[in-house]
Parts: sequence; C-alpha cells; structure tokens
Amino acid sequence: MVFDSNRRIRVLVVDDSATVRRMVTDALSTDPEIEVVGTAIDPYIAKDKILSLKPDVITLDLEMPRMDGLTFLRILMERHPIPVVIMSSLTQPGSAKALEALQVGAIEVLGKPGSAYSIGDLGPQLIQKIKAAAQARLRRPTAQVAEPPPPPPSAPAVPSAGAPPPLAPRPPTPLRPPSAPAHAPSAYTPQRVTIGAPIIKAPLIGGPPAGSRKLILIGASTGGTEAIREVLQRLPANLPPIAIVQHIPATFSRAFADRLNALCEMEVREAKDGDEFRPGLALVAPGNFHLLIQRVGARYTARVTTGPMVWHQRPAVDLLFKSAVDSAGPHVVAALLTGMGKDGADGLLELRQRGARTYAQDENSCVVYGMPKAAHDIGAAERMVPLDRMHEAILSGLAQVTD
Repeated sequence: MVFDSNRRIRVLVVDDSATVRRMVTDALSTDPEIEVVGTAIDPYIAKDKILSLKPDVITLDLEMPRMDGLTFLRILMERHPIPVVIMSSLTQPGSAKALEALQVGAIEVLGKPGSAYSIGDLGPQLIQKIKAAAQARLRRPTAQVAEPPPPPPSAPAVPSAGAPPPLAPRPPTPLRPPSAPAHAPSAYTPQRVTIGAPIIKAPLIGGPPAGSRKLILIGASTGGTEAIREVLQRLPANLPPIAIVQHIPATFSRAFADRLNALCEMEVREAKDGDEFRPGLALVAPGNFHLLIQRVGARYTARVTTGPMVWHQRPAVDLLFKSAVDSAGPHVVAALLTGMGKDGADGLLELRQRGARTYAQDENSCVVYGMPKAAHDIGAAERMVPLDRMHEAILSGLAQVTD
C-alpha cells in the first residue's frame, strides 16, 4: 500500500458497541494526522461504507451480531485488502481469535477499552497502530469488495443499492504465505500441529555441544507475529536458545507463544523471570515487560522486568539486543524483522560491532519497512534478507559465530 503522507489517515471504526465507537473516535480525533470518516455497527454496513468512504485503515471488532469480525476479515482480505487494526477482548479466547486475525491478514491488534484499560490508556497505542497500519504493504487484487453473505433470516437485511451478488467467505489466507526456499540448508521439514491439540515435543537430538554460548535473538513489530512464525517454522529444533521480542499487548503474548509452540518444531513459551535459555527453547517476551539476557556462570538466564519504555515500547527490541552485547556478543546471531519505528537498530549495531552476525528483513518482504530500514541506514545489518530466506541466514550465521 502506498499512502500519501501529505493528507490525514482516513479511518472507519467497526464495532457493535456505541460506547466503544465513541471512545475510539474521540481518541483518534486527538491526533491531527487522523480523520475518522465513519463508523459501522456490523460488517454489512461496513461493506457499504468501505465502498463510499474509501478508508485507509479500519478498526474491527471480532465479536459482533449477524457476522463475526473474523469472517468479515477473511472476505475483506480475499477481495479488497485494507489495513485492519483488530480491537479484541482481553480474554484468552479473545486473544486466540485476535492472533487468528493476524494470520488472516490484520496488521495490528489491541485490547478493547473496558474494565482492564480505559481509552485514555489505549489511546496513544491505538494512534500508533493506526499510523503503522497506514504504512503497511498489502496485496491489492483488482476485484470488487466482496459482499458479506446474507444475514441470518431472523435479522433484517441491510439494503445496499447496486451491491454485487453474495459471495461465501473463502478459507483464510495469510498476508504473505510462506514459500519453499530455493535450496534448504537441511533436510528438516516443519511439522504443523493443530492449535489446541496436546503438544508433545520430541527429545532434542543433535543439538549444540555442551557449553555452547551461541544465542539467537529476533525482534519485530508491525507484521511481526506472522514473520516470526514463518522464520521459526523453517528452523529445526536442535538449535541454540532463541530470545524473541515482538511488540504485542500484554494480554496477547501468552497466546502468541502458545500458537508458535503448536506450529513449530522447537519448544516456544512466554518467558518468566529467571528462566534458563537452553537449546531447543525459544522464549517470548511477555507483553508490557522487557526481556533481557543475563550470563550466570555457564548459562544464559532471562531477566523479565518492567522499567521505562524504550522507543515507546515495552518490551523493546533494543533492550534485548543491548543486554546481549556484553553477555554474549560474538556468539550471537540476531535478526530484526518488519516493524514501524527504529526500535532494535541501535542494539543491532552494537551487536555487530562486538562480532555478532546481524541481519534485517529486506524492504520488499516487510509489512512495514521501518525498523529494518533504520538498521540498514546506520550499518547495523550486515545483510538485508528476504523473509523466506531469513532462516537460511540464521543457520549460516550460527555456523560462523564461535562457541
């Protein structure tokens, strides 16, 4: 998507709650770069307003009458992709649905204002996510906006003059489906596991030698949940430990880690303070907490802390990267993936200066080319790598860093 930064970002708010619509509208109206051009109480009205108002970004509730937001999102991404910011409930089922929405093609996710958070708390985050979404790259097929399937017989249909014939929703399609690498560095084939099924990880075989100090660091923001998934699914389990920072709300990080654990060969879980980094394990920073690397004797351990925000983020990629400079320096392979802003670039540079292998995602494969661009501009990344080749870069880097 190419967005004209000389005009305001046009936003359509879709939510069945009048209170939430008003709160979101009021919050966005405080920023002079954003204009709320309309609201809709359900996908049927939203479809007509997308056609007439031509918004740049949509905020979308997932739990609505007549048609749920996830079904509408699938139709929208299939027929007329528009950057979407999901406003989801703070419950664990709500978190799972929000992550599924990211897989379908939503750009960002944020907890809905309610008992846990007020719009005053979420307003600045929402504004930031709207601006990130406006810069996102999306596929834009030349098809018309899909008409949602007819509402249930018990609900009155919303008239739409000249609307195209109803189209049934198609199966979900990721924003950028992973493509097979041109030449795989190993015979590993990722095993896909249905989320919700019991996950039993096989014993680690052929991992790093005892006492290895190698460590993998990954940081991302907008578009990163799917980018991280694509990278990890292509990696074998018998690797050095992995530390991950993804900018994500506190209520969604646990579900994000659980989803990765279900889909990836390695064990993935949310980090707790004092956790030991060990081969075959990837630890994800909890939302609203920083994740740092500490060297304790011959082991790496996780330090999970609050502390001030960095680049308006907590967790911050920069803090993760910089914490490993002294404790792991030349033994690190670090990758900075898609995201808005500059978080991670300075830390990546410090790692490179200490002998780490450092990579950043290339512009063409990024959802938002912000953080990787910042790394490129200051010389922090030794190589810019397409997303579908990042796993190869990581494996190559591991072969080059010292134990």
